[in-house]
Amino acid sequence: MVSPVTEDDDRVFKALADRSRRFLLDLLFLRDGRTLTELESELEMTRFGVMKHLKVLEEAGLVVTRRQGREKLHFLNAVPIRLIHDRWIDKYTLQQVAALADLKAELERPMTTAKTVQMNRVYIKASAQTIWDAITQPEWTVKYGYQAPVEYDLRVGGAYRGLASDAMKEQGGPDVIIEGEVLEVDPPHKLVQTWRATWLGGEATTLTFEIVEKDNGVCCLTVTHDVTGAPQTAEQVAGNIDGAGGGWAEVLSDLKSLLETGKSVYA
Repeated sequence: MVSPVTEDDDRVFKALADRSRRFLLDLLFLRDGRTLTELESELEMTRFGVMKHLKVLEEAGLVVTRRQGREKLHFLNAVPIRLIHDRWIDKYTLQQVAALADLKAELERPMTTAKTVQMNRVYIKASAQTIWDAITQPEWTVKYGYQAPVEYDLRVGGAYRGLASDAMKEQGGPDVIIEGEVLEVDPPHKLVQTWRATWLGGEATTLTFEIVEKDNGVCCLTVTHDVTGAPQTAEQVAGNIDGAGGGWAEVLSDLKSLLETGKSVYA
């Protein structure tokens, strides 16, 4: 069965069709959390023109913003691009070719692209409680993303452990791949925790899940990962495509597919 083309797809394709908007996304890929003034300084156009382009990117979900004091910061949201990839590109490419392309891009990626804050947002047609359970319950987490079980003690100060999937165990990896502590918990709307990849070492980072109920049974899930202090050496990044922050765009794309269709993208 062929999946229908959605309005979300149309908005993303329209946003990506303009060279200036692609350039703005490149700027945010190099360094997230920029103000309008910072972005304007990189383009030969008026402030109003940059604002119009940013509005199109926000409407497509490719850019998300948050206030920090009196400033409005702009962040790249890679989830819509991942959804386009899963829907329109991945099925037309050989897995081996895609792996080589990923490797080439990773080896050529400048080390300056390391981010201190990553923001990813996705809209899912599911209840807040269902999304909460899918994030915090091991019977759900084994069905999407890295297909690895989790253990949460959902209270302030409670422990979090991300366990190795069966595939990871076969490769001889550690039993516990992620560890952390719950800092704030407000089910089913907000979870703040520390997050540390055990195989990378370094300082713990901060991970925030926020679930906001919208209209027509749709919820907005925002994942904010502050990876300040995380290790980003060439050897570590080469072994982990998304660095110490995890592959959130891929995971959230798969989560949306699972909750809306009952199937993982990789099933």
